[in-house]
Amino acid sequence: MAFLKLIRGGAIGQLVPLTGDRTVLGRHPGCQIVLDNAAVSRQHAQILENHGTHYLEDLRSRNGTQLNDETIHGRIELKDGDQLHVCDYVFQYLLTSSATMPVTPRPPNEPPPVVRNRQRPTLDHDSAIALRLPEEPPVEGDVSDGSSILASVDADSIQTIRLNVRPEVKLKAILEITSVLGRELRFEKVLPLILDALFSIFPQADWGFILLKDAATGKLAVRTSKARRLDEDESVPISMTIVEQALAGGKAILSADATRDRRFSSSESLLELQIRSVMCAPLIEPGGTRLGAIQVSTRDLGLQFTSEDLELLACVCSQCALAIQNSKLHESIVEQRDIERELEFATQVQLGFLPDQPPAVKGYEFADYYEPAHRVGGDYFDYIPLPNGNIAVAVGDVAGKGVPAALLMARLHASARYHLLSSLSAGEALSGLNTEIATSGLGFRFITLALAVINPVTHELRLGNAGHLPPMLRNAKGKVQSIGQKESGMPLGVMPQQNYRELVMQLAPGDTVLLYTDGLTEAMNAAQDIYGRVRLAATLERGPQPVRQLVPYLVDDVEKFFGDSNQRDDLCVVALRRAE
Repeated sequence: MAFLKLIRGGAIGQLVPLTGDRTVLGRHPGCQIVLDNAAVSRQHAQILENHGTHYLEDLRSRNGTQLNDETIHGRIELKDGDQLHVCDYVFQYLLTSSATMPVTPRPPNEPPPVVRNRQRPTLDHDSAIALRLPEEPPVEGDVSDGSSILASVDADSIQTIRLNVRPEVKLKAILEITSVLGRELRFEKVLPLILDALFSIFPQADWGFILLKDAATGKLAVRTSKARRLDEDESVPISMTIVEQALAGGKAILSADATRDRRFSSSESLLELQIRSVMCAPLIEPGGTRLGAIQVSTRDLGLQFTSEDLELLACVCSQCALAIQNSKLHESIVEQRDIERELEFATQVQLGFLPDQPPAVKGYEFADYYEPAHRVGGDYFDYIPLPNGNIAVAVGDVAGKGVPAALLMARLHASARYHLLSSLSAGEALSGLNTEIATSGLGFRFITLALAVINPVTHELRLGNAGHLPPMLRNAKGKVQSIGQKESGMPLGVMPQQNYRELVMQLAPGDTVLLYTDGLTEAMNAAQDIYGRVRLAATLERGPQPVRQLVPYLVDDVEKFFGDSNQRDDLCVVALRRAE
């Protein structure tokens, strides 16, 4: 197993094992390695594992990631002893931890280290929770009145195992079924194991079944059944009358001769199959929720169940309820892990749509920043070299967030490139895109998009805007103004037929154009104030001239503004500047 060893910043010497396919380093609490420093981006960098080899990749962080003192671009293979620099933190990549002593556990009163390794929760199958059942109204009529019921055991009182009757048998049974269920967490396997264990504990049992409530409908349904003889598997008798009685009172019930019991005289299955002795106990999870019931029965009156058997079944059912609950928790964790893996893959796919690095164009500077509010998002940007030597810069925002917006963003990425490469202008490309989106059957889903096409020879800028926030222009003297409001049209997908106009202007030396999404201007602090375009213009005016310094400066100012508040929307910023 490979490790990251912290050698500068925070708890020096701390070891972090690289156990998953993807380990994200960043400031966001959802990262596997959380770095509490404002200079660190929310999702700063990641380490990917492929067939035993680890690769380091920067996640478009504003301050970059360095490997052995060199800023990385793209995906770089890690070698034993490599040093990873993330702002003020330095990690060493190690293929083994044998050369380093493990970190001493932190005392209770000592503040937590700066680096926190987030591990997925594990299921403690052996943990037990004390059961307490809410008070139940008395069942009409005494269960034992005028009937052959020998005993009933309150499912609440039986949770604390009492070893007063045949303690060695009870203890052996509890240990046996706990051992059997402790080896299996899959829900579909747990239920048959429960019946197998009960048939081992009660050799006189001829039939048994487990009913559970459906989570959606609340109705009881048989989830598994068992017969002592193989030829009777298809005819396991089910007495819903007894089950309903047990669930209504929250008690385990024993009947010596069920066929003569007036309480269950309406149960045809008891009469037809001549069931003599029946035990039924409710399955109650911690908190009092009734999951269902277990029933075992025999047709041999000479081998009827006893009150000791009933108490033993009630004890066993408390263990079974925990096993069922644990198996459901296990399934939920497995399902959540699968979702996490799918989201991790979706994140990788979306990052693959975005440019690896800004273009290198003589006389121009480019810089960008992208961060989704969730794992994936709907903001989009791209640099598209055109056949005539021009370069197009696109910044868009798909309505919504999360996976649906990310899917539309993926489509926008391909369609925008196609229409820009096949059109004569930014306005014509927007018109073609709008027709495609409006007639694609996506429903009322609209997209805002700004396209800036630059001629690096004549320094002409052509700006087309489909309902997007107007870009900002800062001249060499620092004066800031919004551009292209008059030429802006409706968002893509609103009206099928629409012609988009262009703003045509010359870029002077030192001019900077800023394109951004509303995640920047609509960032909200704890007082419910938004950052706003006025504040953005003021920050842009006083910001540094080189755009590679300007973009991190803007993002830092926005993050300082909303502080510890959650990021509400995807955030994307692209800046271009004509050099002096």
